[in-house]
Amino acid sequence: MKAAVFREVNKPMEIEEISVSKPGPREVLIRTKAAGICHSDLHFWNGSYPGQVPMVLGHESAGVVEQVGSDVHYVKPGDHVITCLSVFCGHCEQCLTGHMSLCNEPETNRTKEEAPRLSHNDQPLTQFAQLGSFAEMMLVHEHALVKVREDMPMDRAALIGCGVTTGIGAVIHTAKVEPGSTVAVIGCGGIGLSAINGAALAGAARIIAVDMVPSKLELARKFGATDVVDASDGEAVGKVIEMTGGNYQYQYDIQDTANHLHADIVQGANNFDFKGYYEYYDIFVSNADGEFNENGSFITIQARSDLSTSNLGVGFNINSVGL
Repeated sequence: MKAAVFREVNKPMEIEEISVSKPGPREVLIRTKAAGICHSDLHFWNGSYPGQVPMVLGHESAGVVEQVGSDVHYVKPGDHVITCLSVFCGHCEQCLTGHMSLCNEPETNRTKEEAPRLSHNDQPLTQFAQLGSFAEMMLVHEHALVKVREDMPMDRAALIGCGVTTGIGAVIHTAKVEPGSTVAVIGCGGIGLSAINGAALAGAARIIAVDMVPSKLELARKFGATDVVDASDGEAVGKVIEMTGGNYQYQYDIQDTANHLHADIVQGANNFDFKGYYEYYDIFVSNADGEFNENGSFITIQARSDLSTSNLGVGFNINSVGL
């Protein structure tokens, strides 16, 4: 099959003919129908995060089941599925206590003694997040997918595999935003728009979207933002404070856009007496340090906590696998 193979940092990936193994007892072979290009893929390609090359990147994906292993009962050939970047075993302590996204059991991948799932000229290829969706086929553990309706458009379904669940999960599951809350979202890309959508679903009374790109702010309104702030003139802090009187409960900083705005907001906020309780969530920080184990599974990302000692209240940091 064909796949885009990542072999060297900051070097263009080339489409290569690679081999894919047959499904093991608990594995599923999926024909890829759609794959998003997530900023996390870029972070590995440009060396911001470490990874074992050669590697097939891609993790925000959807496809159709081609074959299943002998012990797989959840899906069958022909089923439409979304991939899950936090594969889990289902029986370790993390899984049994409801933290499946933190599972790091080796059984979800193949051992060194087994044939690799992907290879090129007998050389093993790492699957990013045990998926590797920049390829015509994906061979994954049965707990790395979720079945969806056949009338769900694949290009939309793929986005649910990462960006949508990260943004909505940060609001509904991590912060547990209450109805009637005021939420500020800085950075209105895919994850930011999903956070806005999640805030709307959670019943937030006021949702303030902050970005420097007018077209993104227009989209933010469609996803549920009640107010938008154009930060391109450098007055974002004053505008948000004026809108809220310094009284809002949740702030989400999303991706690289937020890194530029974040410093201005913190500097302005530290000189302002915020009213009430305030929580800060930092999603997908570009300067975070990451660790990967030998088979490419995500272990930890420790994000910055520069608000945890400020006068804004309590600072929280989250990452995509913890949602």
